[in-house]
Amino acid sequence: MTPTDADHALQALDEALALVSRDPRSGAAGAHRAAGWPQAREAAVHAGSGIRPRTHRVPLADALGEVLAQSLDALTDLPSFDTSAMDGWAVAGPGPWTVRPGGGVLAGSDRPEPLADGEAVRIATGARIPADTTAVIRSEHSRESGTQLHADRAVLTGQDIRPRGQECRSGDLLLPAGSLVTPAVLGLAAAAGYDELTTRPRPRVEILVLGDELLTEGRPHDGLIRDALSPMLGPWLTRLGAEVIATRQLGDDPAGAKALLEAITCSEADLVLTTGGTASGPVDHVHPVLHEAGAELLVDGVAVRPGHPMLLARLGDGACGQDPVRHLVGLPGNPLAAVSGLLTLAEPLLRALAGRRQRPRYTVPVQGDVPGHPYDTRLVPVLLTDEHAVPLRYNGPAMLRGVAAADGLAVVPPHGARDGQDLEILDLPWVSGGCFT
Repeated sequence: MTPTDADHALQALDEALALVSRDPRSGAAGAHRAAGWPQAREAAVHAGSGIRPRTHRVPLADALGEVLAQSLDALTDLPSFDTSAMDGWAVAGPGPWTVRPGGGVLAGSDRPEPLADGEAVRIATGARIPADTTAVIRSEHSRESGTQLHADRAVLTGQDIRPRGQECRSGDLLLPAGSLVTPAVLGLAAAAGYDELTTRPRPRVEILVLGDELLTEGRPHDGLIRDALSPMLGPWLTRLGAEVIATRQLGDDPAGAKALLEAITCSEADLVLTTGGTASGPVDHVHPVLHEAGAELLVDGVAVRPGHPMLLARLGDGACGQDPVRHLVGLPGNPLAAVSGLLTLAEPLLRALAGRRQRPRYTVPVQGDVPGHPYDTRLVPVLLTDEHAVPLRYNGPAMLRGVAAADGLAVVPPHGARDGQDLEILDLPWVSGGCFT
């Protein structure tokens, strides 16, 4: 794919802006202060990893998608008794065998009578093996002749019998603390005898959408635009494993700034997520409010396009007596720039807060040349094929059309990438499976 005219125009604009803001490597006074994109992500991981985890004990169904706070140890042998692995016949000694009269042995039935040498009894999958059984013969591998049972192939001692403790013994470590509770983990826990699990709860997030120009319904008109972030951020954060406890819209006026300060100091969330107001415009209140709240800026701008005004702050103990360490991620107001902030700062922070390991990194060859920024990383929506990452159009900071059709965002280094160059891919949570909810 060759760069479009729009791509060239965007590249030219970014180059011009970069020259105005100066090379971040120059070290000159007032130079670009944004953190490098990899360093910003590492800072988010470090911030989340330094928080003392909360834990709770919940029923199995409520633990889905959370992380084990304690190891999962076997409470019993699995299986807890010798069981049949197949529908067929339990036999004792060499054949042919005499079929025991009466019903067979079913799963969940009482302990069956022992088998005498040369005797066979019908048995179901999962049923308890009678004492003195030599093997289980599958139904399709046997034939009856009157009261006699014959095997159609050689019978090996112990075949199709699951011995007690084959999977684990009581007290064995099944999974270490820190393991994600998936549906398979729920099944294993239930099989091992658990009714509840001790886990780390989902990080709580409060979303604050800032702006006087936002409409919550209808078509854009008269300088007003639809709020595209509120419908998107809540489900996105849920797929990242967070519990969204509130989504509110605040104005850009002094009353909005006051409400923002109150939210920052009094929110019960582990993470306050704001949209807009992170730059230096006349109604951009996030920096002044953070200063008034006594917050510590951990990341103040990131060398990435779109989304460079994003920030990460550590919130101290506020007047409302909340936990002493909470965080705020400030996203830019433009939709794709906000997505960039989600993937750059919010996702690694939330994964660390939840005790989940960070996603494995992988690369894919890009199809076609991709223009780059002179100094900053670019995040470009891509469609993944069997062989390539295909860049999508409509990747401007205010556009969602490209990312809505994308499988992920390609990490384009400064100065761009050439056709076939391997680029790191940031998966979108609904494409990669996200968190179990």
